[in-house]
Amino acid sequence: MKTQENLPLFRGELALLLAVLVNSFGVVLMLYSGAGISAISSVPYAFSEVWPFFTLGTWTYLFQATLIVSLMILRKRFVPMYLFSFVVGFFFSELLDIHKAWIGILPYTLPMRFVYFIISYLLLCIGIAFSNRCGLPIIPTDLFPRELAQITGISYPKIKISYDVICLLTTAILTFLFLGQIRGLGIGTIMAAFTMGKSIGMIGNILDRHFRFATAKDLKKA
Repeated sequence: MKTQENLPLFRGELALLLAVLVNSFGVVLMLYSGAGISAISSVPYAFSEVWPFFTLGTWTYLFQATLIVSLMILRKRFVPMYLFSFVVGFFFSELLDIHKAWIGILPYTLPMRFVYFIISYLLLCIGIAFSNRCGLPIIPTDLFPRELAQITGISYPKIKISYDVICLLTTAILTFLFLGQIRGLGIGTIMAAFTMGKSIGMIGNILDRHFRFATAKDLKKA
């Protein structure tokens, strides 16, 4: 049986790159499927629908910046690591706009929309699993609940669930008040909220059985 040290090396930098590429496409594909948007992107989506003078990517970037500033205020100090997360978030936001610009060329039949949802769901689970193992600062929307759990001492699952619920409620309230209907939320959003955590764990276990993850910094220490 292989020990962790004998497993093939998967560089953390590559894992982060894959996470950003896969998650950005997964978010847009899930939205395109009509099944709803993921919780972490629901608030920027609501802003882009209510105030369309900014794109989804720009609103995502502004939302992420707010989360980073909030974490620094809560920690009462400047955290250099958060700046890298901010940069990662910028590229993630730009990719959202790129994918949204071309995704309309895909067929939009009912069977294909179902396929898009399944693919997007799996892509998001895979992307987050890689993100959790990269050993580097991740996009602010994923970083915020993890850091908030450390700051408050409240368990991550409780923080994550509360965070997702608040995001979804904010989206529902904003779109209903300003547009007269709830947009962006659907059966896919609800399904993802209740099942994605377990799916991410299963995919993560598969990755852990086949790879060990390390960054350049980790390798220098070894």
